[in-house]
Amino acid sequence: MAIQWFPGHMHKARKQIKEVMPKMDLIIEVLDARIPYSSENPLIAQLRGDKPCIKLLNKADLADPETTQLWVEHFETQRNIKARAVTQEKPAQIRQTLKLCQQFFPERNLSVRPIRVLIMGIPNVGKSSVINTLTGRFIAKVGDEPAITKRQQKIILDNGIELNDTPGFLWPKIHNENSGYRLAITGAIKSTAMEYEDVALYAAGYFLSTYPQCLMQRYKLKEIPLNDMGVMESIGRKRGCLQAGGRINLHKASELLLNEFRAKQLGAISLETPIMVQKEIDEMRKS
Repeated sequence: MAIQWFPGHMHKARKQIKEVMPKMDLIIEVLDARIPYSSENPLIAQLRGDKPCIKLLNKADLADPETTQLWVEHFETQRNIKARAVTQEKPAQIRQTLKLCQQFFPERNLSVRPIRVLIMGIPNVGKSSVINTLTGRFIAKVGDEPAITKRQQKIILDNGIELNDTPGFLWPKIHNENSGYRLAITGAIKSTAMEYEDVALYAAGYFLSTYPQCLMQRYKLKEIPLNDMGVMESIGRKRGCLQAGGRINLHKASELLLNEFRAKQLGAISLETPIMVQKEIDEMRKS
């Protein structure tokens, strides 16, 4: 199943960003540390050109720390890009981003000419929480549903930085089908635009192949299931997700698995690695 979600306000946001981008000095792109590639909007790279960019791998506490470090190193090899893993549990990490912005412009008199920063990110990566931490006050509305921010806003900080917030937007077509599933697993795709069962089966298969012990421990399984449906069957029976006749209620079990993953109840899990993504890109180029 191909997962796509590009409502009307996202098209409007894309147009607004294209208009304002030439006036900006620097871009902060907020990513989900569990899916740094899949949450990286390719349209941002196209629109920013060679402008400096700081990639914040947010929600790092939810991701596998070793994999997150691999992603930081991966991004740092790219021209004019700095990358940092951050979490809301450590606000000082996030506030260090402002000093990093200043380091890109060491000769500028910030009292005369502030650094114009555009902060961007797809829905549900935690961009609003990052903004509130950077400003030290409640500026942006925060929520668990994707696409909370619907309009642009400008915030003047007292350290020579002008922060410009933008609505989170995806791109019109997600070409990598695996990315579509990962976005849905993390909650970046609205629930009405996805099939819970398909997404949960994809997640179950990945957890089974990469983090089987997380499944074993969370659901107290005595043996590793054989496949993705076996995982869902085991979860359904352990958690009482049953229908008449003792059959598994797959939808209920699917919601349970995805919700518990998002709440870190399965542990710190990353859904992609640089090597995995490169293999997927190579396969897409062949097809």
